Amino acid sequence: MKIGIIGAGNMGSSLGKFWAQNGHKLMFSYSRDTAKLEKIAQSIGENATVGTPAEAVQFGDVVLLSVPYGAIGDALKAAGSLDGKILFSCVNALLPDMSGLAVGTTTSAAEEIAKLAPGARVVEALPLFAEVLSSPSQRFDKLTATIFYTGDDAEAKQVVAGLLSEIDVDVVDAGSLKNSRFVEPAMFLLVQLAYGQQLGQVAFKLLKR
Repeated sequence: MKIGIIGAGNMGSSLGKFWAQNGHKLMFSYSRDTAKLEKIAQSIGENATVGTPAEAVQFGDVVLLSVPYGAIGDALKAAGSLDGKILFSCVNALLPDMSGLAVGTTTSAAEEIAKLAPGARVVEALPLFAEVLSSPSQRFDKLTATIFYTGDDAEAKQVVAGLLSEIDVDVVDAGSLKNSRFVEPAMFLLVQLAYGQQLGQVAFKLLKR
């Protein structure tokens, strides 16, 4: 599969490394520092290239949006038309200082992104923290973490769920994109536990019986 990545921070580059190892082709884009993009692509190898956001959209069967919440407008403007594209967002509506959420419970980052890219097939999932993704194992002892994903397009959700499964996590369909209003604050709780309470690497585990 070809995956265009808009945003080459810790999350975008960490996810890209997993996918490249599994044979997917990547195009990284959207950085003030082109040399940074080139360095990331070189570290991954022949399965990674760089381009503009618009080129990444044209390249990808799936487009990963992995930018700070405050940059979504600029990033999507640079991306151009996303009509018919699977847009996988891992953007949470965090304030720049991570002290709270810019939006929550009445809307979500995912829904705001869908408004800005009305033709896109938006699926949201907030994967493990980048520190966990870059660790030797993504498991907690022997337990696999739970990742929730939302969206309104069943086929697009299935594709994204498959990509998430390659990280060695349990993926759970959390319903429509509207339910991101609850997933995003839950993930913000993990941010507070990991960094505010200094609990280290944390994740969710959904238990069922």
